[in-house]
Amino acid sequence: MRRPVILSGSSHPQLTQQICDRLGIEPAKSRLSKFSNNETSVELFASVREQDVFIVQSGCGHVNDNFIELLIMIQACKTASARKVTAVIPFFPYSRQPDAPFKRSGAPFIKPPPITVPSTPIATTPSSPTNESPFFLEQQLQKQPEQQKQKQKQPEQKQLEQQQQQQQQISLGTRQAIVKNNSNSNNNNNNNNCQQNMNGNINNDGYKQWVVRSGTLIAELLTCAGADHIITMDLHDPQFQGFFDCPVDNLSSLPSMAKYIHFNIPDYKEAVIVSPDAGGAKRATSIAEKLHMDFALIHKERRRPDKSQKHDLMLVGDVRNKVCILIDDIADTSFTITKAAKLLHENGAVKIYALITHAILSGDAIDRIHSSHLDHVIVSDSVPQDEHVKKCSKIQILPVAPLFAEAIRRIHFGESISVLFDPSYEIS
Repeated sequence: MRRPVILSGSSHPQLTQQICDRLGIEPAKSRLSKFSNNETSVELFASVREQDVFIVQSGCGHVNDNFIELLIMIQACKTASARKVTAVIPFFPYSRQPDAPFKRSGAPFIKPPPITVPSTPIATTPSSPTNESPFFLEQQLQKQPEQQKQKQKQPEQKQLEQQQQQQQQISLGTRQAIVKNNSNSNNNNNNNNCQQNMNGNINNDGYKQWVVRSGTLIAELLTCAGADHIITMDLHDPQFQGFFDCPVDNLSSLPSMAKYIHFNIPDYKEAVIVSPDAGGAKRATSIAEKLHMDFALIHKERRRPDKSQKHDLMLVGDVRNKVCILIDDIADTSFTITKAAKLLHENGAVKIYALITHAILSGDAIDRIHSSHLDHVIVSDSVPQDEHVKKCSKIQILPVAPLFAEAIRRIHFGESISVLFDPSYEIS
């Protein structure tokens, strides 16, 4: 069988070289460039006809440019008659936007609009002529002599009728004023709600503010470009796999993390595995169960709107005089992980580790980690980490090239990759 053809995108060429070194092959030659208007240009210098092609491109750096580059490379390989094209995406872009937000109990609920009209309807006669119609004026001219006679005969009855008409007009004007005031108040409320939506606040009138989610679009773009297989690691939301029409292998970094804890943290069984939020509880408990360790959870409690809009962090578990190991999949601004470390320190933790799969560390994340209570931050190199290691001595690298190289080898030769999820499996 022929060897696989491995192409490298511009996002993480170092990882591609490490994968090829593990497999004993060289990356296929290509040229990735941009025109003066920033359009992406891809040229392949190796034949991929009837070959098994793997394109390594991580969703980091200039995410949109790198993703378009990946699509063009996939399409170029399919046009060049590649037998199978596999996109190797260690950190999947837009994985935090899988689907439209929804309530757990069902579809979004919209309250009915408030009633702004009086409950008692005003009696009207649709068939009666208006005061401005010619027919009505002609009738009035004919009735004037009779009306003058009636005025002379019944002055008291006329006065009573005029008084009744005045009372009806006053009541009608009052009702119209009430309707107008209610409509004005509703318009003001709508304007206030629109202003709150523009400012990013949540209104209370039953309207559900929708946020565009790009998960399905990203999946369809990859399959439309010609991707036959996807290899990634630690998707933020596992349901993302269901959006693809092609196989998706979501590798796990938990076995590598478990091995690091076992071999590099002294007396690890006395330590506590901590999840920095409720969303990562399943990930953290999986490691805690495999290593027979204690588990703690940091819960974000939201106060009632009438008291305050602030969020309180609450620790569930005992960490006093213990070593704590925070487990998380993505660290972008590192707000969550540093706040969790501060809470653990306030509750008596003696040493704090943080194991993170995808450390994007954008903005002031490095400075935030450097000044935090974190003692060691272990991150994978699914995204480039050379600059981060130079800036902060707390950061250590957990390589993922052996995991992806073994997955590529097994997929190329038609072997099962389920063994890669077993923590007892040793990658040679």
